[in-house]
Amino acid sequence: MRVGGFYRLPTRQELLAIVPELEQARQIALATVRWVKTFDFPSFEQDYTFVALQHPSEYPMNEGRIVSNKGLNIGADEFDAHFEEIHVQHSNALHCVMKDSARAYHVGPMARYALNFHQLPGDIQSEAKQAGLGEVCHNPFQSIIVRSIEVLYACDEALRIINSYQQHVFQESYLERGYQQPTKPFIDFEPKAATGFAVTEAPRGLLYHRYELDNNGDILDCDIIPPTSQNQKMIEDDLWKFVPQYLSLSDEKLQWHAEQAIRNYDPCISCATHFLKLEIDRS
Repeated sequence: MRVGGFYRLPTRQELLAIVPELEQARQIALATVRWVKTFDFPSFEQDYTFVALQHPSEYPMNEGRIVSNKGLNIGADEFDAHFEEIHVQHSNALHCVMKDSARAYHVGPMARYALNFHQLPGDIQSEAKQAGLGEVCHNPFQSIIVRSIEVLYACDEALRIINSYQQHVFQESYLERGYQQPTKPFIDFEPKAATGFAVTEAPRGLLYHRYELDNNGDILDCDIIPPTSQNQKMIEDDLWKFVPQYLSLSDEKLQWHAEQAIRNYDPCISCATHFLKLEIDRS
């Protein structure tokens, strides 16, 4: 990828070569959905404020408005007016909260799913329901089912994009109507002083970018708020509510469940850091 597009176009041969792999990946993804639904999940739900992109005609990834299940509906350039990162005394990690209430909110697969279930293809909606999900999932431990549904959708979307690209670029009937394969894979641009905003959906949730550029295209100021920062306070809130329900467990099992509660949001935390030291005062 590059500014304005891509460095080169994929060839037809390259696209056709990955179709069998994607078709196999889809079968594996479908099997994964049907496998993870058999897991035993702790009984735990919260009334989350879900925040995700929403697009009028597709399940969100790169475009759309920032919406919530509590009435929020804003553009990317309005993010700073509604959300802010704050320092907390007990942590070096920034916590992102909603400005109007200083409350935690939830980004990621469960938020995308809850706000965009209707944009999933009908057969994937059916698989989700057969896996025990409704149109909204409030149990963070079941987020693994939601993630598997999104992987299944991603395989379908990749195959759809390849098929559509072939139809519009490589088919003779398309070329006969006067259309041409793009001569270059990017759009020319001239640098100028400006501030740009964007929000995309990373696997772990909403990813916010803001860049201030000068006339040479050099970055003067940049702000990137990743989904981990946005979910940090929500993870702690889950632990505050979840742990008291399981104090009857041994320390080892309680820590195991608490680690699961964290990985519901961010599977990478447990690999990247020693993320949880549990001290229990049962008095």
